[in-house]
Amino acid sequence: MSMIRDLRAAVRPSRRRDGDPYSYEKSAPACVNSAIVDCGVYREGRRVRAHLTPAEAMASVREEGGFAWIGLHEPSESEFAGIAAEFGLHPLAVEDAVHAHQRPKLERYDDTLFTVFKTVHYVEHAELTATSEVVETGEVMCFTGRDFIVTVRHGGQGSLRALRHRLQDDPELLAKGPSAVLHAIADQVVDGYIAVAGAVQDDIDEVEIDVFSSGTNGKASAKGGDAGRIYQLKREVLEFKRAVSPLLRPMQLLSERPMRLVDSDIQKYFRDVADHLARVNEQVLSFDDLLNSILQANLAQATVAQNEDMRKITSWAAIFAVPTMIAGIYGMNFTYMPELNWKYGYPAVLLLTVTICFGIHRGFKRNGWL
Repeated sequence: MSMIRDLRAAVRPSRRRDGDPYSYEKSAPACVNSAIVDCGVYREGRRVRAHLTPAEAMASVREEGGFAWIGLHEPSESEFAGIAAEFGLHPLAVEDAVHAHQRPKLERYDDTLFTVFKTVHYVEHAELTATSEVVETGEVMCFTGRDFIVTVRHGGQGSLRALRHRLQDDPELLAKGPSAVLHAIADQVVDGYIAVAGAVQDDIDEVEIDVFSSGTNGKASAKGGDAGRIYQLKREVLEFKRAVSPLLRPMQLLSERPMRLVDSDIQKYFRDVADHLARVNEQVLSFDDLLNSILQANLAQATVAQNEDMRKITSWAAIFAVPTMIAGIYGMNFTYMPELNWKYGYPAVLLLTVTICFGIHRGFKRNGWL
């Protein structure tokens, strides 16, 4: 759990402090687009211009070199239209970036790479229930060009502010250009997967212990018998899987296929990201299989418990059938019946009834039915 808290602290957007050179002031005259989180120009690995409009940033890049990094959060079509025109972004990719809810992918449009990442955030909960939300997903989309990178973020998680700060503290890496930023985003997203996978593993372990734990009477605990919790966790794992598995192919392409827009040195780093992603994917697939086994075990326990209850009900029904039968016989209004005029007939019949019931009860008890 500590890993998750550290990761969340690292990516949580910090509040602006006076004198912070990385803060992007929404009230600045340059910020004419409310969806823009930050817009800066980087040259030789260092931030040289800030508080610019996208048009001013690209003008500076074309005149003096370097690259521009524009970050946006949930832009509307009108807000993104000017940026798309300025950078020559393909309309299909722009439509995907605005409307979100895309599958992780890598596409090439002319001289631009369009990459979609699904961010995953672990939702803290005191106790797992049948309605608990375990993972929350968002999206980060990247338009990577020769001298620019445009990032579009959807959802409340996956902030890139801390990532931007870390890259600016490493000029040598940032000097590799937009592909270095693309790698850093991919690395942060996959690191988030690793942290969430560890937390989900804890939830699965808890459910598994509950299912197979025994109470004082030797039966599975009532908490472990809640199949709804297992099914809900299985659904959340499925959502996690939808974020991880489709990203395997894009990471494989970025790490193995030479691309003009990806620096050869950065491509080596993508291999490490691809390896980590493959490991997380295997872990998520194992989660699905393990939850299937836990659910089957839980259903088997429920069936066994039902069989035990039915045996108890049947046993008591057999015991009560004896006095019911005897009372029914002596309740018939016949003149000539055995022992009707005997002085000790009534206590004798009661004693006979108790004796037979006791014998049947003892037999069922010996066989484990009671």
